[in-house]
Amino acid sequence: MSLRLLRISWVITRHRLDTLLPLERLPWWLRTLLWFSPLRLVPIGKRTRGERLRLALEALGPIFIKFGQMLSTRRDLLPADIADELKRLQDQVPPFPGDQAAARVEKALETPLTVAFAEFDRVPLASASIAQVHAARLHTGEDVVVKIIRPGIDRVMRQDMALMYQVAKLFSKIPEARRLRPVEVIRDYEATLFDELDLYKEAANTSQLKRNFKDSPLLFVPTIYWPFTRRHVMVQERIRGIPVADLETLIARGTNLKKACRARR
Repeated sequence: MSLRLLRISWVITRHRLDTLLPLERLPWWLRTLLWFSPLRLVPIGKRTRGERLRLALEALGPIFIKFGQMLSTRRDLLPADIADELKRLQDQVPPFPGDQAAARVEKALETPLTVAFAEFDRVPLASASIAQVHAARLHTGEDVVVKIIRPGIDRVMRQDMALMYQVAKLFSKIPEARRLRPVEVIRDYEATLFDELDLYKEAANTSQLKRNFKDSPLLFVPTIYWPFTRRHVMVQERIRGIPVADLETLIARGTNLKKACRARR
């Protein structure tokens, strides 16, 4: 754990997040590490504060990336420049190698990739903190996407969650933070996070949602291909659309945003 704390301190100073932190509110051991780090002498450079925060979260791994993803949706709490930069964590996290993804699929399905798929693109469509997605085509002709859990993510997440519990307990001793119940928040966060490691659950929820909205004119839910779905691999129908947060493209294509909002309600 001490090595992990040193790693976090190194990343914070490497990306000069010490310029963003209220140091007087941090635990004494973290203030000491930051103060004596030689990286505090490194110039901030041309990177914006949002870029530096995003790069630091990426360097620290999935738990912190997920935290950044959550923050990116809270534009009521964050300055616009930071929220815009953290938004990139949603699907632009550095991917793991395509060959490694292919091998992981073969291991999960217990069959060669060429037997399972007519085509499999080793370049990911998107990469996030816990999983990444690859385009593929089944031998029956359907275009699909293959969601693959990052290798080794379970161990890394457990290590970081243990650290987050320690930090939450420290913050519980600060009167201003106690009312936020940080330990309970981390406990709920942990339950939600580890659910995402089991793609059987996501596949089951998606299938149930599809049944619930059968023939609905408002919502289209992709089909799950259960013969190719495992705990760490999920294959579903590929659909194409515009992300709801991409307002510029929606407006450029003449989307009636007021009507869309009414439909969502």
